[in-house]
Amino acid sequence: MKKIQPHGYMPQTTKKPSRIVVLELFASGILIGTILLTVSFTFIVYETNKVAVTGATTEIEPSADHIPFPVGVNPFRKLIVENPAADLYFNEHIVAKPSSAKSHTSYFGRALAKLALMDWYQNLASPTGRILVIRSGERKEEVAKHFGDILGWSKSQRAEFVSTISNANPAVADGKFFPGTYLVPRKALPEVVIPLITNKFNDEVANHYTTDIEALIPLEDTLTIASLLEREAYDFEDMREISGVIWNRLFAGMRLQIDATLQYSKGDSSDTWWPQVLPADKQIASPFNTYKNAGLPPSPIANPSLDAILAALNPRKTDCMFYFHDSNAGFHCTETYEEHVALLKQYYGRGK
Repeated sequence: MKKIQPHGYMPQTTKKPSRIVVLELFASGILIGTILLTVSFTFIVYETNKVAVTGATTEIEPSADHIPFPVGVNPFRKLIVENPAADLYFNEHIVAKPSSAKSHTSYFGRALAKLALMDWYQNLASPTGRILVIRSGERKEEVAKHFGDILGWSKSQRAEFVSTISNANPAVADGKFFPGTYLVPRKALPEVVIPLITNKFNDEVANHYTTDIEALIPLEDTLTIASLLEREAYDFEDMREISGVIWNRLFAGMRLQIDATLQYSKGDSSDTWWPQVLPADKQIASPFNTYKNAGLPPSPIANPSLDAILAALNPRKTDCMFYFHDSNAGFHCTETYEEHVALLKQYYGRGK
């Protein structure tokens, strides 16, 4: 947009130096932003989890809504039949819920998660409590590091936190650190925080996963597929499309060839948990390398939202076997590898 110059003339003597004006505006912006974020974050914490902090205990009000997840895929028959209940479930039991993980995947939610790692913000938000945020798509080590840094846990306490939740029924290495915002006492120990996370997972996921669903698709498999979707997709519809491709590949015995599994294989605290994928990474010797190994990874690679879990159980029916996103986050899928390469060349000028 063309900048419009003001009319009239202002004597130089009445102007403040431009650098001072910029500094004043910057300082005002920080102050206003801090106040707004503090109020917003405190409101989100209260409305999301209805947490009461009393001494060394915390409680989250359980949900009375234990409607089973709808399912639109049958692995035994290698069949996808779109269940119309999936969209209804998404709108009524995920989007409409105050605890919807959407608040933790949005740009605003990511900003709040960053603020939660800052002491000044924690002290400003609550002098007696601490705000803990699990973003969907984080791996267990990330959660343990963030919680440990905020609450001052030792290395052994962080390990205790991870192992206790992972080994709780159902025993899954990752995927049960349910995304959300939690409020705990300022120096809460792992034994105080662990029940919060496990109870929330049971209330939001396990209690909706009936024995009939378990017999059709083991919960660990659903969490694993959901974790892939969480790292690969942009929104619920995108997740359902990619879920369709993943199931098609599983039905056909094809390798999944998902880059996020290479990131999981490479990630470590000394570098980054989700490093950039290089062509040579496809040769990594890891059971999580889906370029070398057929089928699903041994366990989830991240902690998925309800959106991703629902999408894993309810893929879109498609003939596609390949997919990618363009630079504008547009989703493209094809039935053949030749079509896939042609589209890659069209959008990125390369492909093989």
